[in-house]
Amino acid sequence: MGIPEKIKQIEEEMRRTQINKATERHLGVLKARMARLRDELEEQAARKSGGGDGYSVKKGGDATVVLLGFPSVGKSTLLNHLTNSNSKVGAYDFTTLTVVPGMLDYNGARIQILDIPGIIKGASRGRGLGKRILSTTRSADLIIVVLEVFNPNIREVLLDEIRAIGLRPDERVPDVVIRKRGSGGISITDMVGMTKMHPDGIKDILREYKHHNARVIVREDVTYDQFIDVMMKNRVYVPTLTVLNKIDMVDGRRISEVGEACGFDFLPISADNDVNLDRLKELIFEELDLIKLYMKPRGEEPDFDEPLIIRNGSTIEDVSDRVHRKLKDELRYTRVWGKSVKHGGQKVGLTHCPMDEDIITFFT
Repeated sequence: MGIPEKIKQIEEEMRRTQINKATERHLGVLKARMARLRDELEEQAARKSGGGDGYSVKKGGDATVVLLGFPSVGKSTLLNHLTNSNSKVGAYDFTTLTVVPGMLDYNGARIQILDIPGIIKGASRGRGLGKRILSTTRSADLIIVVLEVFNPNIREVLLDEIRAIGLRPDERVPDVVIRKRGSGGISITDMVGMTKMHPDGIKDILREYKHHNARVIVREDVTYDQFIDVMMKNRVYVPTLTVLNKIDMVDGRRISEVGEACGFDFLPISADNDVNLDRLKELIFEELDLIKLYMKPRGEEPDFDEPLIIRNGSTIEDVSDRVHRKLKDELRYTRVWGKSVKHGGQKVGLTHCPMDEDIITFFT
């Protein structure tokens, strides 16, 4: 029996199984098995196609944002008005047939925005070149979900499509540690009083991945699905912003009705008429959580004209990589002035996290 047949068999068993407390463990193991088989299937497909079939886009700027939406919701117009790019615009579906990049210069940061072709339901299973299109979203630091004011209810469909290729929108990495070891069986340290998983279910999932000796530390009450995500090690956790486009075509009452009916936050915009686009730029910068750092060459004044823009939470090692990839190999120590240190010019190591507007000098 081949992998597709095994996956189909598992899906059928899951459909037949009633969801209740007694079946949670069994369903968790089935999900783990299916995730493992799908991963194997993806690896086989990648080998046959020479390493993958996604659109290749070189990352640029200080962060990357992807516009995600169905065809003809106004993504290309939005890209053009945010970045002065030249993405083709037309009043028919599938105008954009490749990934079109643009660059947003805002608050000292250069933010790459990618307009990907409109996706359709079933894209994650290959419909309409869907897997190739969606693969681009895995490189995103932020996803902007673009909805049309006439059809706001498809947001969950879009998010389900990116979940199916391993993205976890608006989630964070589960606080679970799995350490493989050579012997000793499986030990589980529960630090929270688990209610969503059973220790035996955790052991069953580990054995499904041929982990017979491991130490597991659970620091938050996670589900079987989240535990499987930790096992897979290829999940991408990314924030999202949702915009409701074409509000110039309806009255204010319609926008209020959509806000009351849907269960998510959104920014109403008109890409055509530049309505709320300045606010969108602010939100993009805030969601990316970017900070400014000023580099100070030895014996010189800090360069306040061209700050280095980097994600908040980055380390001195990350900063050195941005300056030059080989810098950390030649680095003796680093001095920092600013909010992240107790005194000006403090020596710090590679794991130190600078804060906004810190001044940094590298000593090689």
